[in-house]
Amino acid sequence: MADALVWFRRDLRLDDNAALGRALAGAQRVFCAFVFDSEILDALESRADRRVDFIWQSVRELRETLRGQGGDLIVLHGRAREEVPRLAAALGVGEVVAAEDYEPAAVARDADVAGRLRAAGIGFSAVKDTVVFAKGELLTRTGRPFTVFTPFKNAWLKLVSEAELAPRLARDDLQRLAKPPMATRLPDLRELGFESTDLASAGLQPGERGARETLEAFLARIDAYAQTRDFPALDATSGLAAHNRFGTISIRRLARLARDRRSAGADCWLAELVWRDFFFQVLHHHPQAAREAFRAEFARIEWPNDETLFAAWREGRTGYPIVDAAMRQLNGTGNMHNRLRMVAASFLAKDLLVDWRRGEQYFAARLNDFDLAANNGNWQWAASTGCDAQPYFRIFNPVAQSEKFDAQGEFIRRHLPELAGVPAKFIHAPWKLSPIEQSACGCVIGRDYPAPVVDHAVQRERALALYKKARP
Repeated sequence: MADALVWFRRDLRLDDNAALGRALAGAQRVFCAFVFDSEILDALESRADRRVDFIWQSVRELRETLRGQGGDLIVLHGRAREEVPRLAAALGVGEVVAAEDYEPAAVARDADVAGRLRAAGIGFSAVKDTVVFAKGELLTRTGRPFTVFTPFKNAWLKLVSEAELAPRLARDDLQRLAKPPMATRLPDLRELGFESTDLASAGLQPGERGARETLEAFLARIDAYAQTRDFPALDATSGLAAHNRFGTISIRRLARLARDRRSAGADCWLAELVWRDFFFQVLHHHPQAAREAFRAEFARIEWPNDETLFAAWREGRTGYPIVDAAMRQLNGTGNMHNRLRMVAASFLAKDLLVDWRRGEQYFAARLNDFDLAANNGNWQWAASTGCDAQPYFRIFNPVAQSEKFDAQGEFIRRHLPELAGVPAKFIHAPWKLSPIEQSACGCVIGRDYPAPVVDHAVQRERALALYKKARP
């Protein structure tokens, strides 16, 4: 058996790691590596990017875990498409194994790496790990990819088996982990061009250990998840999105746990994990959706793209408290509650009439858990341009959403302290306070907090006209 190299990417864990399991099962010795890919890092806007800090700390923990099992982690910084083939040749391995990545840029990178390895007589294998069902494993009865979620979910639930959710790594094989012949070191964040960040205050616990602790905390509230998940003031969500994004926990483990829990909350959460698979398969079959509207007719929408309105949305000063609180949360912590992602996205596209792709890009730059498939899928859902999206004529009323999901304004006050003295009756639409009432509660509209930048009722009609004009 030849030696193998496992290239860690978005699977930063030892537990139930499909690529590592594959290599250990078929190789004599297994080396492990991670590359801080300069092609990705150099494109990031901020040098204080929490995601890089999260990855770095997770890589450090993974390195120590591998060392504890008799192996090691070679950590490199450079262009992965060059560094991986160079390392594989230096180690003399017969194969490089990695977890599949379905993003268009990653697919192109992996094809390049595979070609370079092939030229050197080295094999390349990519194995499923990020999702439960990938690519064309779930198809309609006519053999086509699903474009509607509910039939996809039904097929997913029907076909998922113990084999699909079984761990991919046998601990007995860990004895084949090998230490590399060259000295290894972990470059610090400054060498990578980045700074330490406020992960703890942002609610992020990196690494496998952090994932386990986050999961354990969620299990105490999972059974109420269906009833509580839409209320941003509550600590009701799983908190595992970043761990799913960077693979510090196994999606198979989570899906198995949710399926076996058999509660309404666990079923609801499992459906969200299935949505994740759905968006990955959409991106695989329709990579053009990463750049343009899935529904071709809505690619013709003539977005006004008012720069002043876009800036107000970005900075959390639209005058609609629930939208502004959501954007302040994002800008301050890199997090945003899922219900509010829908509200903020709908508001940008259908109230401010700004191209959804601009909002998608803004989220991509700031979300701690940014994942292209989910971010793109959810933005296209909110903008009604995607597959199985909400109908174009369904337009969230931001005040109604605020009243329903943050009735007492607890979340709003948390992120908009200037509204702290506004009574709950007016917290969702403070412009309805009389001038005397505004002075009494210390929030004068136009001075302490902005007036609404648009009239929702007027913009709703403008949005409907834009969408109708684009339709054939």
